[in-house]
Amino acid sequence: MSPVGTNTTPHIVELSAPQLRSRLDEALAVYIKAMGYPDGTERHRAPMWTEHTARPGWRGVAALLPEETSPERDVLVGISYGYRGGPHQWWHQQVRQGLRRSGATEEQVHAILDDYFELTELHVSPLAQGHRTGEALLRRLLDGRPESTVLLSTPEVHGEDNRAWRLYRRLGFTDVVRHFTFAGDSRPFAVLGRRLPL
Repeated sequence: MSPVGTNTTPHIVELSAPQLRSRLDEALAVYIKAMGYPDGTERHRAPMWTEHTARPGWRGVAALLPEETSPERDVLVGISYGYRGGPHQWWHQQVRQGLRRSGATEEQVHAILDDYFELTELHVSPLAQGHRTGEALLRRLLDGRPESTVLLSTPEVHGEDNRAWRLYRRLGFTDVVRHFTFAGDSRPFAVLGRRLPL
């Protein structure tokens, strides 16, 4: 597939849970390219992404480019989704532990974790970068959310010098926990958050 024109700006659309499931291979291909993961990673992620679509408050958005040889089907070049965070979820439990280890009081932990939207995934294909596609996805995803805050985790990067970090800082995300290691992953992550609405 070769999208029309390298200067074409993707359009952002809402994705229902069935629509994401029907385009899961495309969405995971964007994820693999954007994150630089090895081929085969998608096999482990597909069941998790599918399970996420059933969580309370799930919402997904996609960035699409027109396909020159098949105009009736756009090419998915960006994906973002998330859902309402809750205490029974693995990520919530991990972040709670990280907050406690960092010295947060129980009152502070509750203030951070009692009412948030978890920005679970936000990925843009290299094909669509440079058009503020990530920002457009994020703004659309968070528009009208009822939660009081949004939280996310992103890998630590020296000097916060990559597109993801620049986007989050530009949109006002601040540190919640830094240099945190999630169970099963040796890389250090940052947990960032901000008040809603964006």
